[in-house]
Amino acid sequence: MAKEAALKRVPEPLLDDGKNTIASQLVDRLREAIVSGQIEAGSKINLERARESFSVSLSPLREALSRLISDGLVEFEDNRGYRVAPISLSNLEQITLLREEFETLALRQAIAIGDVDWEGEVMGALHRMNHTIRDAAVPETLERWEAYHRDFHLTLIAGCKMPQLLAFCRVLLNLNDRYRRSFLRATSGDRNVNAEHSDIAKGVAARDAELACRHLRNHIHRTGTNLRTHLAGKIAP
Repeated sequence: MAKEAALKRVPEPLLDDGKNTIASQLVDRLREAIVSGQIEAGSKINLERARESFSVSLSPLREALSRLISDGLVEFEDNRGYRVAPISLSNLEQITLLREEFETLALRQAIAIGDVDWEGEVMGALHRMNHTIRDAAVPETLERWEAYHRDFHLTLIAGCKMPQLLAFCRVLLNLNDRYRRSFLRATSGDRNVNAEHSDIAKGVAARDAELACRHLRNHIHRTGTNLRTHLAGKIAP
């Protein structure tokens, strides 16, 4: 019997402010709950309990879940309903390979056409991330570092000005973060990723696409390999 998602009651109500609809806010909160592991992979999502937990009607909840299906974080089956997408080592391998290919493609294009403002944003994102402490014993530090880490990777490729490619890269990053979060909670990281990120940014500053893309590809590949080692025997093959 499939386990059911455990949703904690949201302390602050969701309100449509004209800029962020209730459905959009639900997407953000549900995505974070899934990616962070608060809602377990493979668990069934009971619509009524989720609706009560978030104090919303079924309409925005269904819309939010539909968007998360597009992101690969939620699945829907006839007669069985919604559930959080499962995780596996084979899925992790696919995500790692796709990130290597598509993020380096986006970065190469960004270096070719990105302006000085984009370059400055990359350096700013690097500075914020590398000056943020992450400690597995202090969860809020991990959350803060994760936000800056995500911003750095997305800023790196933002200069490519290819919306469809960027959207796909965001999906892959979300899927990858499901695996990374459990690893970080246990280890706070396993190597000097600050240096790895700095090497990528140096390639950007030098407008050296080969150097920057090589560092980015190696960084993603090492992360995927270490995650696989850490998760082997703990999740499905």
